[in-house]
Amino acid sequence: MQEQVSGKSFQRQSQSSIPSLPDYKTDGFYDELVDERNLSRPYTEELVSLFNRLTPAELFRKQQAIEKSLYQMGITFTVYSDAAGTEKIFPFDVIPRIVSAVLWKHIDAGLKQRIRALNRFLCDIYNEQAIVNDGVIPRVLIESSPAYLKECKGLAPFNDVWCHITGTDLIRDNEGTVYVLEDNLRCPSGVSYVLQNRHVMKRNFPQVFGSSRVRPVSDYSWRLFELLRGIAPPHVDDPTVVVLTPGIYNSAYYEHSFLAQNMGVKLVEGRDLVVENDFLYMRTTGGLKRVDVIYRRIDDAFLDPQTFRKDSVLGVAGLMDVYRAGNVSLANAPGTGIADDKVIYAFVPDMIRYYLDEEPILPNVPTYVCQKDDDRKYVLDNMDKLVIKAAGESGGYGVLIGPHATAEQRAEYAAKIKEDPRNWIAQPTLQLSRVPTLIDEKLEGRHVDLRPYILCRRQDDVWVLPGGLTRVALRKGSLVVNSSQGGGSKDTWVVAEEGQPVASPKNGIKPVPNPDSI
Repeated sequence: MQEQVSGKSFQRQSQSSIPSLPDYKTDGFYDELVDERNLSRPYTEELVSLFNRLTPAELFRKQQAIEKSLYQMGITFTVYSDAAGTEKIFPFDVIPRIVSAVLWKHIDAGLKQRIRALNRFLCDIYNEQAIVNDGVIPRVLIESSPAYLKECKGLAPFNDVWCHITGTDLIRDNEGTVYVLEDNLRCPSGVSYVLQNRHVMKRNFPQVFGSSRVRPVSDYSWRLFELLRGIAPPHVDDPTVVVLTPGIYNSAYYEHSFLAQNMGVKLVEGRDLVVENDFLYMRTTGGLKRVDVIYRRIDDAFLDPQTFRKDSVLGVAGLMDVYRAGNVSLANAPGTGIADDKVIYAFVPDMIRYYLDEEPILPNVPTYVCQKDDDRKYVLDNMDKLVIKAAGESGGYGVLIGPHATAEQRAEYAAKIKEDPRNWIAQPTLQLSRVPTLIDEKLEGRHVDLRPYILCRRQDDVWVLPGGLTRVALRKGSLVVNSSQGGGSKDTWVVAEEGQPVASPKNGIKPVPNPDSI
């Protein structure tokens, strides 16, 4: 038995007895825990054996215990469109997703390559625009994007890094091939759930966790803190770092406060900050204190009412003047949203070839750009086979899954595409991989994606969190994994290679720890 990854494989030793899930149904989908014969994959044997030892009732009790812990910790998110109440506990499934060491090595290399190219693109597109002048990306696609901020032209962040923190969404198809689904470069959320999911799983499954050789994730807060300190203005020896939040009503406020607390830095709102003489200060009980680095969790448009939206009460008047003067660093830099645009996503493989002179390690999902006449005609003629997406939407909004849509819904989206083709892309409907999920005390397959988190300090200093947020579509047959659309999450276990650190089942989340001690 082998798992193929970009021409590489590892051979499973023949065994007389391989753990299996005899009552589980893969339904013809690629399953990440077992193969098509319901036999465990080489790196999932310990977990499958555990399921064979536990009764469904015991597993369900563990699920309830974990949900109670998450509730007590206040791990929530906000659904703005839910009239019944916006505050929700993020659904969690007790069955982890396991990623082999071989596959993760491939993912890690592909994500590092991708973020290097995206940072080169952002630096270029706000300055020389060589990639446009050379005809690789049409100028009209850049200039027509609402996320392209002309106010950011000429900016030069330290080390030419625009995007320091990225969350890139990955999927696997029915062959097990990994694709990049989209890039999230502005304010990627979800890493707090990764850390808390791991905390409760270690506490509830210590034995199988310890024997599965899982790589640690609890050093993320320390690495994030060191990155933020490391991007401070060069003239600052002991930088002050803050996390800038829109406030308690933001959907990801829990994460903002969680990360600030774990890094040991202040969580601030725009009203807590003031600009004086081209420097940024924080109001404290002891007077004004200078701020050198902002991990901003508010969108570009609200950062500075003097530069962007004049009606913003979330940002800081004059902040962009301080930034242009080189007296404060922002992570991520304003303007990164152009690389979030789903139309621009289609050109990332070309960026990799253009800037790095390399072939992409992780492929994009094939994408039709409706601005192009031929692509638009194909999309309109094949809407029953495609997934249609709005270029500027996120969170699962603005998506039509053609095979599951009604004729009326497809007609509605066709009219939208004809009216504003620049705002739409389409992709084939891939059969997403599945992972066993506990549904009413029974294991059923549910579709998943994966959002790893990438920290970039310099072009040659990129680190990928080993694992990430596995999002699961809890509704049977659904391909939409977003929490705002009824999705949940799973812990993600990346198997360690020889010589790599292994997480202890006893360790919890530690504020700014030394990673060598994890």
